[in-house]
Parts: sequence; structure tokens; C-alpha cells
Amino acid sequence: MFTGIVQAVGRIENVKAAGRTAALTIHAGQLDLTDVAVGDSIACNGICLTVTALKPDGFSVDVSQETLKVCAGLIANAPVNLEKSLRLADRLDGHLVTGHVDGSGEIRTVEPVEGNNEITIRFPASLARYIARKGSIAVNGVSLTVNALTNDTFSVNLIPHTLAMTNLGALKPGDRVNLEIDLLARYVERILNAAE
Repeated sequence: MFTGIVQAVGRIENVKAAGRTAALTIHAGQLDLTDVAVGDSIACNGICLTVTALKPDGFSVDVSQETLKVCAGLIANAPVNLEKSLRLADRLDGHLVTGHVDGSGEIRTVEPVEGNNEITIRFPASLARYIARKGSIAVNGVSLTVNALTNDTFSVNLIPHTLAMTNLGALKPGDRVNLEIDLLARYVERILNAAE
């Protein structure tokens, strides 16, 4: 589990295809790796990935075919938001994020608004019922609040801290981002379906 509060921005150094999977080497940027071991989980752009190897300034992960099908941004030289997995004693400043990306969205607009950026993202129709105004959503692993919602887009506000500390500040129209719906929405749907 994660909180959606990015701890560092790293960079994908290398992507190597390995059959139906890919192996990524990631430079960890300012992420403290002293307490990370092989087998630990790190969210990379919101994708929960298992560390397969460590080096002083980074780590390696394997990415499955299923993950490659639903995620965006796993290319060489791309910046990645990084967050180590949550410990039970940690503060939960964002919202509960599993690192199981539900799909990718497309940036439609980026508008400066009083020192912030308001971004509008088009989402897949399959996610429409899970996104609610004032609800939580993870975009590239960043916990955000949905400010406005249409049938196929939502808007979020990015404060200067988020713009500076994540890769969301570099987004432009046409870019793809990873989306994870609020965990609670999944369980509500399951409960409602089971009651029918």
C-alpha cells in the first residue's frame, strides 16, 4: 500500500524487453534506498513494482505484460514519481493507493490558475462510474482530489509543491498518465453487485 505522496522523482535509465515482460533500471533520484531490500515494493508512476536488484543510486524491477497493457510512461529517460511502500506506523497524508493502475488517461488541458496548474484529463469510459467530484484519484501515483467532472474528463488542481516535487509539473496536452481509482469505490461496487 501507498499514500500517493511522492517521495522523489527518479528517471528510467534502461528498458529491456524480456519476452512478454520488461526489465527496467531506475535511477532513484533523491529517494533514500538505505532501508530498501530486494523484494520490496516501490510505486513508480503509481505502479506497484517489486525491486529485483539494488545499486547505490537506483534499482531494477520487472514489469509484467498485464502492467504494460494498462500503464503509460515506462520508457527510457522518462521521469518517474517514486514512493516506498507504506508502513503501518506511517502517516496517511494522501489516500490509500494500491499501486494497481486501472488505466491510462490523456492530458487535455493545462491551465495556470493563480500560481497553480489546473489539468483536465480524459479517462477511459470503463472508469467513469468510479470517479466522483471531490473524490480521490491517483495520477501517476500522486494522490489528488477531483475538482470537476464530465462524462469523460475530470480536472484536478496542482499546487506549487506538487508541481515542484513530482513529474506532473511537466505535463502537456496529449501526454498519457496512469490512473488509479479510489480503493473504496472498488469495494462499494463489489458490495452493490453482491446484493443483487
